[in-house]
Amino acid sequence: MGKYIDLQEDIFSVFDSVAWKAESINTYPFNFIAVDPGNQFIRVNILPSDIGVNLKSISGLLLIEVFVPKGNGPKPLFAVADKLDNYLVGKSLSTHAGTVTQFQNSSVQPLGIDKENHSLYRATYSIPFNYFGVQ
Repeated sequence: MGKYIDLQEDIFSVFDSVAWKAESINTYPFNFIAVDPGNQFIRVNILPSDIGVNLKSISGLLLIEVFVPKGNGPKPLFAVADKLDNYLVGKSLSTHAGTVTQFQNSSVQPLGIDKENHSLYRATYSIPFNYFGVQ
């Protein structure tokens, strides 16, 4: 397949794992509208934005919108961010022969009450990645 599809499959392999599913955090791709997403969920957006080491490689930013119930302070939000760190920070993924997606360090930016659902608080978790494809 192509580098963009392979990158997506690498990243979503994390959220399709038994371990992540046991975290009980609903996970949706960007540009997907869930009918009933729940009161704690994430939305995953892959932003490939820079060239890589060869024509089949790319780097960019994984942006994850985190939604938690409002009114409970920052702890639920940071708990989700810490769980994401456990699965992503410093990790390397490879779902295709010879390809690797590597993640660096993360950051979290609280954004306030969600504009679409005022019962939710929203933040952006971001982590740079490098995808190394095979020529």
